[in-house]
Amino acid sequence: MKDNQDYFEILRKIYNKPDSSQREIAGDLGFSLGKLNYCLKALQQKGLVKIENFSKQQNKVKYIQYILTPKGVAERTRLTLNFMKRKMSEYDELKKELKRK
Repeated sequence: MKDNQDYFEILRKIYNKPDSSQREIAGDLGFSLGKLNYCLKALQQKGLVKIENFSKQQNKVKYIQYILTPKGVAERTRLTLNFMKRKMSEYDELKKELKRK
């Protein structure tokens, strides 16, 4: 479950700003670089993210781009829907608790 939440956050970040560096993504999400790198590799192996490296550039760190594949966009949508369902369920449970009190 935690992995899905992490993957959701990474996919959302890449979707919104694909030219972010690993350092930027890790900082924005509160991840270590090692954790982010591990998650990105897992997402790449699942075919959800494509990592492009513009090797002709001298500053290669600045020229890595993360791209969601069509499968990645679909997974992001699925995770978003699951996230929203979970939050709505939590909200409904809190409403019920407050009515009981």
